[in-house]
Amino acid sequence: MFARRLFNYPSVGWDHPFAELNRMSRQMDRLARTLRARPGMPWMAAKVFPAVNLTEDKEKYYVRAELPGIKADALDIQVQNRKLTITGKRTIESEGENVRYHRKEREAGKFSRIISLPGDIDANRVDAKMVDGMLTVAIGKLESSKPRQITVN
Repeated sequence: MFARRLFNYPSVGWDHPFAELNRMSRQMDRLARTLRARPGMPWMAAKVFPAVNLTEDKEKYYVRAELPGIKADALDIQVQNRKLTITGKRTIESEGENVRYHRKEREAGKFSRIISLPGDIDANRVDAKMVDGMLTVAIGKLESSKPRQITVN
C-alpha cells in the first residue's frame, strides 16, 4: 500500500510494477515444460547416446558405452590420434500405426560419439567386446604417454 502511494501506481488490479512480467514468465515456463514433454519434437535438445565412461590404468584407456539392443556387427569403431569414434544405428520395432504414446524416450536412428582421450594411444593395441549391451573398448597407451618412475640419485 505504501509503495502505491509513494510511486503513484494504479490501485485497481495491479500489485506491483513487475506483476505482469512475473505472470508472463510463469506462462512461458509452463509452455516450455509442455513442449519438452511432447514426443518427436525435432528441435528438442539432443540426448547424448550412447552414455559412456572413460577410465584408465597404467597400460590402457577404457571406454565403456551402453548400447542396449544393438548388435556388435552393427557398430563401426575407429581410433585416430587421440580420438575414439563409435558409430552405429539403433532400430526400434514399430509399435503399430494406431498407437498413442504417453511417453517416448527411446529414439531410433544413426548415432556417432567421438570421445577425446587424454593421452597418446597405440592404434595397434585396441580391443573391443560387447557383453549384454555394454561395449568395452580397451586402448593401449603409447610408451611415451605412460607414467614413468624417476629415481632420484
